Amino acid sequence: MGVKYQGVQWNGNKVVYDLYMLVALALFMGVFMTIGMTVHPSGHQADAVVLLIRALGCAAFLMLTVVLTIGPLARMNPRFLPFLYNRRHLGVMTFLVAAAHFGLTVLWYHSSGPLNPFVSLLVSNPLYASVEGFPFEAFGLAAFAILFVMAATSHDFWLKTLSASVWKVLHMLVYVAYGLLVLHIAYGALMTEKSAVYVALVIAALAIVAGLHVVTGVREWSRDSGMKGLHAPDGWIDVCAPEDIPDKRAVTAPLPKGDRVAVFRDGAKIYAVENACRHQNGPLGEGCIKDGVITCPWHGWQYRPQDGVSPPPYEERIATHDVRLSSLGRVFVRVKKNPLGKEGAFIDVGGAAS
Repeated sequence: MGVKYQGVQWNGNKVVYDLYMLVALALFMGVFMTIGMTVHPSGHQADAVVLLIRALGCAAFLMLTVVLTIGPLARMNPRFLPFLYNRRHLGVMTFLVAAAHFGLTVLWYHSSGPLNPFVSLLVSNPLYASVEGFPFEAFGLAAFAILFVMAATSHDFWLKTLSASVWKVLHMLVYVAYGLLVLHIAYGALMTEKSAVYVALVIAALAIVAGLHVVTGVREWSRDSGMKGLHAPDGWIDVCAPEDIPDKRAVTAPLPKGDRVAVFRDGAKIYAVENACRHQNGPLGEGCIKDGVITCPWHGWQYRPQDGVSPPPYEERIATHDVRLSSLGRVFVRVKKNPLGKEGAFIDVGGAAS
């Protein structure tokens, strides 16, 4: 992205990932339809189109649930990082499944009357002033609109055009979409289902998503709280001892204004850079140093630790922070960032600070 705009590219990893997703989706749809079309003892058989609409809706909700669990899981265990790397593909496929559910619903339920199908969708249930009878279609339509905007802006062209901060705020609306989908299901399908299994599954999905985010949030809050009060009076913060930083990895520390700094160790040298990647504000401190450059754990963007500049031909830059070794052998980081492209003072624990 730092050199030129290119179309969406698939490497071998993404092709395999997409194939796995398609196979999993096909298996889910096949099992759902097979079980649903089974003739009940009463001789009643489900309508195939209605069942397909429900299967697509369930698949989209399940896929969005998985999308929202990948982030916290990757922060808890780096084994989930490959899923994070490919999460955008899963998000776009989730939208496509939701679009199939939406399109088939409009055609099946709202295309045979005198009204425009989209108008019919909005006015078929006029109980907008009712709490219990509020039209579930409105929740689903609002969620679908958010997913559409997210899918339409998923390419890096929009990321660079909107800026990483604006793009991230826009895509954080996925949590609003998820809440709307829960309401869509609660006011819709769950109103007619007699089995408690569906209710339990929706509650379980919501609890898993919320629980994972709460756990990771508490962990970060506890870690940051444990480092508060370590600010030196001259604008530096006490981060840790050199041996506390794993080689080729980083320790992150909170800054006074809410930002974080990532302190990396590369052999005997210790550097500090801002924690946010220029791509999607990914947490650089959770990445590693590979081939001499800091590599973001989300999508592999890279920066030189000494000056924060991406290796050629790329031109992205992150700010560095000065580091020094105190008389007690502690790593101190200067709170104020250096200008972009400026080399920061680093520590050579095999020699003197530079």
